[in-house]
Amino acid sequence: MAHHTAKHGYSSLAERLNRFPLGAPASESLFKILSVLMTEKEAALIAQLPIKPFKAEDAAKIWKVSDLEARKQLDAFCDKVLLLDIIENGQMTYVLPPPMAGFFEFSMMRTRGDINQELLAQLYYQYMNVEEDFIKNLFVGGETQLGRTFVNEQVLSEDNNLYVLDYERATEVIKTASHIGVSMCYCRHKMQHMGKACDAPMDICMTFNTVGSSLIRHGYARQIDVSECTDLLAQAYENNLVQFGENSKREVSFICNCCGCCCEALIAARKFAIMNPVHTSNFLPEIEAEKCTGCGKCAELCPVEAMGMVSANDPHKPKKKLAKLNEDTCLGCGVCLRGCKTDALKLKSREKRVITPETGVHKVVMMAVERGKLQDLIFDNRALLSHRAMAAVIGAILKLPPVKRYMASEQVKSRYLLKLIEKTGQ
Repeated sequence: MAHHTAKHGYSSLAERLNRFPLGAPASESLFKILSVLMTEKEAALIAQLPIKPFKAEDAAKIWKVSDLEARKQLDAFCDKVLLLDIIENGQMTYVLPPPMAGFFEFSMMRTRGDINQELLAQLYYQYMNVEEDFIKNLFVGGETQLGRTFVNEQVLSEDNNLYVLDYERATEVIKTASHIGVSMCYCRHKMQHMGKACDAPMDICMTFNTVGSSLIRHGYARQIDVSECTDLLAQAYENNLVQFGENSKREVSFICNCCGCCCEALIAARKFAIMNPVHTSNFLPEIEAEKCTGCGKCAELCPVEAMGMVSANDPHKPKKKLAKLNEDTCLGCGVCLRGCKTDALKLKSREKRVITPETGVHKVVMMAVERGKLQDLIFDNRALLSHRAMAAVIGAILKLPPVKRYMASEQVKSRYLLKLIEKTGQ
């Protein structure tokens, strides 16, 4: 395979990664990250792979090697979690994950001796926390976001429970998963190397279903059962962590238990609050002023600084404070309720329900439409060798609202796609 090794393998892979809906803008930091994770020869090979799931035979044709040689190389990439191997109906397919939620995080989900994780943490911090292009692409590039907030189920009232659908419950994701893995928290592990980590639990990052199965198979997650995962969720609640998971109703692949100081998503939610980088739950805390003592615990617990303290304007108690909520930036996680000892906070339903994509494919297509990258998703010929992959993408497009279907047709300029959209109704 030596003749396939591009002189600029890292540049080729960076260009490839930037075709994902979330993107990965090229920078010196990105090239350094890739050089820690893989050789330039490996980068050149990965750069040729499809974005959508593919088989070993597909890679063999692209690389012009035997099926056996391709499989060995693909398995080696999976051992380094640069790819994921997915087993469904007895068939093995491979997936090139995006940088996030993907191989950036996977590289820090266990302690490794084969790469310099301290250097990697420094590079990730530079690329994500100092430079802003990647994070802006990741969290504020469109209306549909990578992840969503799960409400803390322990603070729900009986009335609240009437309005929580199954897919909005972290416990339901856990109970219905085919595989459950737990790993080291990427965010806190990264911040630990930077000397900035908090004391929140580290081994509490949850992965599910086919993604969890692949990470378990290659030693990057420890397989656990529903009971242990439920206990970990309770531990996360006790530590006032926010549940941030994949933004889809079905086959959720991850739930992170996040602190406001280390989590990339929550940091982005504070930094770019007006752009709503994280989908909220369908709840908002409501403040009963007559019960509020102004202790400030709710504001202290809020991971995105949506809860603050203002003067109570009490002439008899000029120093008295009251809690005040910024509804535009609130995630609806419910963590603030855990700190209130006077029952001055309760959850109410948002006036307008938050829309959650049906599946991961649906989510990716919506993100691609909004970010102007649908053409990269559809016309990635290597990705669309399979009619099944084409059907999944086109099927998701046809479920979009009319305005977004029009946006899709404008981007792609495909007569075939336009006819499909027209046939679905006026």
